[in-house]
Order: sequence, then structure tokens, then C-alpha cells
Amino acid sequence: MSARKVMLLGDIGVGKSSIVQRLVFDRFDTTYKPTIGVDIYRYDVPPSDNGNDGMSFIVWDTDGNFGNAIFRHVYIRDAAAAMIVADLSRPETFETAASLYEGFKEALPGRQATILLNKVDLVEGQNCGPLPAPLDRAGVTLLRTSAKSGTHVQKAFHDTAVAIQRRLA
Repeated sequence: MSARKVMLLGDIGVGKSSIVQRLVFDRFDTTYKPTIGVDIYRYDVPPSDNGNDGMSFIVWDTDGNFGNAIFRHVYIRDAAAAMIVADLSRPETFETAASLYEGFKEALPGRQATILLNKVDLVEGQNCGPLPAPLDRAGVTLLRTSAKSGTHVQKAFHDTAVAIQRRLA
């Protein structure tokens, strides 16, 4: 079975690298080290009862400086899916996530895109306010995650594997 490319997109500091570190190595590092360019990881999604037969991902953790320019870059080519990350404690990152979501859907129609609202551990018990219109509409897959605690990190990738298998069936 060939590995599927999954892009991690989002502003600087939203937790893209922390999410992939939690996913692949089951660890969280409090030291912030920005990604320069792209870091690439492999993750094997195990089979499950929810329609996932198992799948290998090559996860491309991208530099937050790319913004929408990523869609003109060779990095995006052949991507099967994208995880677009926003920081729940920084609502200004929602607009970037919405823009990246729209850009991905336009560049690669029919491919799975999920918006991860990360750092849920920092806002527990707080009202995060309304989501911007592009994120709060039918058809947008949203998942609240925490790279620190691991909340819904594996679920995001398992659900993506199911969506990719559904699309390819």
C-alpha cells in the first residue's frame, strides 16, 4: 500500500509541529522550535472498526510563513488531505485557517480537509466566541484538539484515513 501525503497548514505557532510530534512520537515539548520549510514524518494509521482499513501517511509539517503561497509551491502536489490548524487561544488565526481551507479546496478539489482548532487545553471552560463564517458552515470538518494532552490528535488522522478511503472507493 502506498503512503498518502497529508499537509499540515496554518499560522506560525498554532501547534502544527506539536500535533505531529504527539501523533508520531506521543510526546509534547514545551520548547518552541519553528519549522523552516517543511519537516516530513511517517505515521501508520492502524485499522479500526469505523471503516478504516489502515493507511500510511507521509505528514508534511509546513512552515507557517508560507500562508496561501503554499498553493503555488511544489510541496502541495499530490496531497491526499490537509489538516489546517488554528489556535483556539488566538482567534486571529481562525481567518488564516479559513483562507487556507478555501485555498486547499480550490487547489485540490475533492480532497479531504479538516480544520483542527488546537490548544483546547488553554481555553477549557471559556467561551471561544463565534467562529468566522468560513469555518462555521455546512461541510467544513472541525475538530478541537490539544497537542499537549493528545485530545483528538489520533482521531483527526484516523478520520482522515476513513475519508480518503471513502473517496477512493
